[in-house]
Amino acid sequence: MSEEVAGFTVAILTISDAGAKGERDDTSGDTITRIMSFEGFKVMSRDIVPDEKEQISGKIKEWCDSGDVDLVLTTGGTGLSPRDVTPEATRMVIEYEVPGISEAMRVRTLDKTPMSMLSRAVAGLRSGCLVVNLPGSPAGACQTLEVVIPVIPHAIEIIKGRRIHPTQQ
Repeated sequence: MSEEVAGFTVAILTISDAGAKGERDDTSGDTITRIMSFEGFKVMSRDIVPDEKEQISGKIKEWCDSGDVDLVLTTGGTGLSPRDVTPEATRMVIEYEVPGISEAMRVRTLDKTPMSMLSRAVAGLRSGCLVVNLPGSPAGACQTLEVVIPVIPHAIEIIKGRRIHPTQQ
C-alpha cells in the first residue's frame, strides 16, 4: 500500500438487475472491495441497484455530494445490451468527463480480451469526487483497476487542490 493512498475513501456501486433482486451474488463488488482495501482505500459504502438510469445517477449523486467519498466506482452496465445504461446515467450527473481514464482502460485491457473495445465506460467528476465506470465481470473489473489505480491518488490530490502541476519552463 502506498502511503499516498492512505485516507482516500471509495464507494462501490454494482449495477445489476439480478443482483438488485437478490438473484445473483455481487462478485464484482466483492472483488473491487478487496482490491481497493488492499490498495489502502477506505470503503465507505457499497450498494446494488438495477439497470435504471435514475437509480444509478441518484446513488452517484448522493455519494459524490455527501463530501464523504473521494472516488465512486461503478461495476456493470457499460456494454451494448439495451439495459446497459451506466454511462448515460453517469453523464447525467458528472460535471465533466475525464476521457483519458476510460480510453486507457479500453486500450490497456485489449491485449487480455478483444471485448474491451465494446466497453462504453466513462469517467468524470462531480462535487470534487472522481467517478469511474468499470466492467461488470470480476475479471474485467480487476483488469481495469490495474490500469487506473496507479493514477487515482494523483488525480484525487489534483481534484482536492492538494497538489498542483509545476509550471513548465
